Formats: sequence, C-alpha cells, structure tokens
Amino acid sequence: MDMLVKLYDLPDSREIFAALSKDGISVRRSMAPDRHKVLAFVKKEFSEAWASETEVAFSRAPITCFIAARGRDLIGFANHDATCPNFFGPTGVLTNARSKGIGKALLFACLEDMRAAGFAYAIIGGVGPAEFYAKAVGAVAIEGSAPGIYRGLL
Repeated sequence: MDMLVKLYDLPDSREIFAALSKDGISVRRSMAPDRHKVLAFVKKEFSEAWASETEVAFSRAPITCFIAARGRDLIGFANHDATCPNFFGPTGVLTNARSKGIGKALLFACLEDMRAAGFAYAIIGGVGPAEFYAKAVGAVAIEGSAPGIYRGLL
C-alpha cells in the first residue's frame, strides 16, 4: 500500500540530525561524483530495481537521492521523485546500522526537500514498515493503493 504525509505538518527533525552527527554519521544530498558508488551500494545491498530508481534520482536537478555515511562509508540512502513525482522511496539502511535513527533522518531529509520544492503532501510508495512511517511523520494509509503504481512491473 501507499501512505500519505502532510509535509506542512512535519515534526521538528533537528534532534535526529544532531544525534547522528554526535555519532559521526552525516546525512546529505548525494552529488554526481557519488553516483557510481551509490548505485553499486543499492544494487548490492538491496535490489536492481531500487538501483534503477536511484539512477532516476541522480538524473534530477537537484539530485533527489540522499545518503547517510559514517566517514566515507555509505550506510544508507533514500530517494524522492524517482518512481513518480511527489513519491518518497525507495530507501534502505544497512542491517548493522539500523535502529540508530538513520532511516528516520533520511526520511526527513527527503520530505523536507519535497516541502521546500513546494509540495504540500508526499506519497510513500509501496510501504513496508507502515507503523514506522505513521509514528515518524504521521503518515496514513491510502485506501485501495495496493499495488497502485507498481502493478504490472516486470
């Protein structure tokens, strides 16, 4: 299913980013020179389909792929406006780096960027952890949205 988020009513994210910074983790918009490393990471750790969507995020100006890194080590990524305009995802964090707030920070980085681009709402497409999104940003299910835009994928 897909979920809907009110971008004009997002919680304050400053503490999330500050906590990660104290742990030596940065979250930032990816840059063109990162492309080959990010695509290889997404393909290896997650899926070819997600790598395809990430490649689309790199074709946007500005780039709509955000990354989380500890030093020079990539540990997570998130995209928006990749599958469709106004869609968040896909996103992923390495298994051994989960439960530290990295996924939440990547979510906020993308949603705040979407809000800055003028969107009032965002769609989280093909949601896995619905409870996470509901708790983190107040996302609500969109009735009748499964399989939604993803029907007929090869």
